[in-house]
Amino acid sequence: MHPLISTDALASALDGAQPPVVLDVRWRLGGPPGHQDYEVGHVPGAVYLDLDADLSAPPGAGGRHPLPDPAALQAVLRAAGVRESHPVVAYDHADGSIAARAWWLLRWAGHPEVAVLDGGFAAWTAEGRPVTTDVPAPAPGNITVHPGAMPTITADEAAAFPGALLDARAPERYRGETEPVDPRAGHIPGALNAPTAGHTEAGRWLPATALAERFAAIGVDRDRPVAAYCGSGVTAGSVVLALEVAGITSPTAPAPLYPGSWSQWSGDPTRPATTGPTP
Repeated sequence: MHPLISTDALASALDGAQPPVVLDVRWRLGGPPGHQDYEVGHVPGAVYLDLDADLSAPPGAGGRHPLPDPAALQAVLRAAGVRESHPVVAYDHADGSIAARAWWLLRWAGHPEVAVLDGGFAAWTAEGRPVTTDVPAPAPGNITVHPGAMPTITADEAAAFPGALLDARAPERYRGETEPVDPRAGHIPGALNAPTAGHTEAGRWLPATALAERFAAIGVDRDRPVAAYCGSGVTAGSVVLALEVAGITSPTAPAPLYPGSWSQWSGDPTRPATTGPTP
């Protein structure tokens, strides 16, 4: 399944005999809670999943959004109706940066039939497509979570990464000019800045060629490994997705993700931090 799905394709699939499971994962750093937006209106049949409660373990030594316990994730996905070999579509407000977490987790869990809605809920509503306040009661799913199908790296491996380590945060956080949530400002020494916002234009994902050109300009070399991190391991999933759309990586050889990301790294005083615009 291609990692992105258009609003037209989702609308057609929802009208089909076997509609996909749709996950609403809207969330904002600092709130308000995404569930409030879901209650106001959502894609028909969509089940709401919360980033903090459903798609992450409690914060701690592993960072602000550690990977969820596999058994807990399995229970969440089954309650949402996720079934083996059945497609899943995730959406957020617009740019896919949060929906990519759901995409990455399902792929990590061994479920490749998952895509992010291109343009998110904003594109869906802008086109006048149906919205509802009805909360579905999906039949329980039967997915079995097999963790590890997407590669990850540890802090030590990030420190010694032999290729391009991409930092998905906003440029001002990468440069260390501001740090609103984590213990220290700056970035992992040697990391390149690949802000999530640059993957999209007006909420829609850039074409594959444009993404490939963007990564080349950042310093990604197709002949060297590439990995991603962000603030807490969430929006880095959009970098992994964008690299795949660009053809730099593939579904069988995706880019590794550092789950603890800056929230874990900066919480360890023994880890160095670089500030400024250069790696």
